[in-house]
Amino acid sequence: MANHKSAEKRMRQTDRRNEVNSRNRSRLRTQIKALRAAIQSGDRAEAAALLPTTVSLIDKSIQKGVLHQNTAARHKSRLTAKVNAMS
Repeated sequence: MANHKSAEKRMRQTDRRNEVNSRNRSRLRTQIKALRAAIQSGDRAEAAALLPTTVSLIDKSIQKGVLHQNTAARHKSRLTAKVNAMS
């Protein structure tokens, strides 16, 4: 437990940032799962509609520090390739 005012403040900041990061990471994972489910079911129209929003969310995750740039690029590349292979 924190014994100093500065340590208590640091704990409050950490808790707030942890909550924000968890929310952003959860939103990203949910979106990716939705796109993968559309790809798995073979629904081309839904997958094509979800791809731009998913890529946009991945890009936002880079800016927020949720994903590393190379990891995001790998996700975008693989998802885009799978959607393009459907059509």
